[in-house]
Amino acid sequence: MTTGPPTSPRSPRSSRRNRLLRAGLVLVAVGAVAAVAVVVVPRLLPPGPRPSFQLPVACGETWQLGTYPGHDDYDVDLFPTEGEAWGRPVLASDAGTVTEAGINGSLGGRTPDDPDGPRGRGGGYWVKIDHGGRWETQYLHLLEPPLVRVGQRVARGEQVGRVGSTGNSGAPHLHYEQRRGWQKVETHFDGSPSGITHDDTEYTVTRTSNNCGPGAP
Repeated sequence: MTTGPPTSPRSPRSSRRNRLLRAGLVLVAVGAVAAVAVVVVPRLLPPGPRPSFQLPVACGETWQLGTYPGHDDYDVDLFPTEGEAWGRPVLASDAGTVTEAGINGSLGGRTPDDPDGPRGRGGGYWVKIDHGGRWETQYLHLLEPPLVRVGQRVARGEQVGRVGSTGNSGAPHLHYEQRRGWQKVETHFDGSPSGITHDDTEYTVTRTSNNCGPGAP
């Protein structure tokens, strides 16, 4: 006695198609896991040793490094001790790969021809460089579009832009940061700490650049 229609045997073509489908799904899952690992694993690793960062300005020049109340901990503003700040070369502190090169916030209207023009927001034209080992540097308030592009490999001393006053800036200067594990830390130059660790009080110090690498002017 039968209780229903007889089942048809599965064709070889259908079985092969199902096997291929399962194999494809496995490959997609493996690819997704690998992609997540590429993003997540570097964030879990401890930072590497500090690169040999140099001042992000021309070899032999002396600049004033400073901060002020409300500036944020570890942030450094750089002003030349001699000559005009507008348009001075901004150099990579160490070799690395450019991860940001564009506009942070809005530009505003402060230029060499109109230094008291309207302020913008944020960092204006800026560059961020990944130096490996979870170390980064940032360069803000550049005069014009950066001279480098995202994904570009730069050498220590290579010019990435020029000093300006775009973004939320009151005067032409370079706002600079060093980050370890994506957290800001005290800046070191040529192996020496800058002494700028907090913004409780105004603080300035002068340093002479030893950024005399192959890309330096």
